[in-house]
Amino acid sequence: MRAAADVVIVMGVAGTGKTTVGSLLAEALEVPYAEADAFHPPANVAKMTAGTPLDDTDRAPWLDAIGDWARGRTGLGGVVSCSALKRAYRDRLRSAAPHVFFLHLTGDRALIAERMGRRQDHFMPPALLESQFATLEPLQPDEKGAAVSVVADRGAVTELALAALRERSASGP
Repeated sequence: MRAAADVVIVMGVAGTGKTTVGSLLAEALEVPYAEADAFHPPANVAKMTAGTPLDDTDRAPWLDAIGDWARGRTGLGGVVSCSALKRAYRDRLRSAAPHVFFLHLTGDRALIAERMGRRQDHFMPPALLESQFATLEPLQPDEKGAAVSVVADRGAVTELALAALRERSASGP
């Protein structure tokens, strides 16, 4: 399936599968994938590794770097993961790349905590999950995007994401 020109930002709390689903989605859409963690400055990674949640000041350069990447893919398509937990963060990303589509991966705390407990070699400790849920502001009706549950396996979640994108493409901007 060839992508529309939109850039998809796969969002959600840590442990929802943004990297896995984002990679599979990019492959299906035949567009590049970018991992949000790669955009973090070393100070942010050190802070999270130490179990300290990032604040808005920490996130600003990270969001700007992701927004720059998305703007560079405008008209070409792409998929990038980014927690984008607050509306203000999504607004910042949209200001850089107005045509982004947010794919919000959702799941309950118990499921996500269990998944995070299985992860290895990731700097985001499960202890920060509660702060992620506390910060999360789900997509609002006026935001271009869709929410997809991560209860199913990654292939099924990716298919649901593709269906949401097709539906959005069929209904227009």
